[in-house]
Amino acid sequence: MSRAVEESNRRMLRARDAMDRAYAQPLDVPALARIAHVSEAHFTRTFRATFGETPHRYLQRRRVERAMFLLRETDRSVTDICFGVGFGSLGTFSRTFRDIVGSSPRTYRKEAAPAANVPTCFTMAWTRPTG
Repeated sequence: MSRAVEESNRRMLRARDAMDRAYAQPLDVPALARIAHVSEAHFTRTFRATFGETPHRYLQRRRVERAMFLLRETDRSVTDICFGVGFGSLGTFSRTFRDIVGSSPRTYRKEAAPAANVPTCFTMAWTRPTG
């Protein structure tokens, strides 16, 4: 691996780590590009080439993963979870959740039982959305 590719990967990882840490915050491509120290167009193109999805889709998936956990493990309302994980509207949250998971948040909550006595690594692998 060349030094340039290694540095590019490091920059993209820095931005992805910021998304993982602050998934509930309003993050946009200009802010993420600044974190990676590259232009907006270069950031979007390189992020997709590095991770196989756009920064926007990665952030949506990350938020949905967190929402899945909260729906399984808490009694918080769907609306509260929606805004708590960083979505700006219930409609967008529900549509995105359905696109990624394959069911509505309410249906997912009814069908998903808390994973008692199962190691977290297995639960995460079994429940990770594929979309």
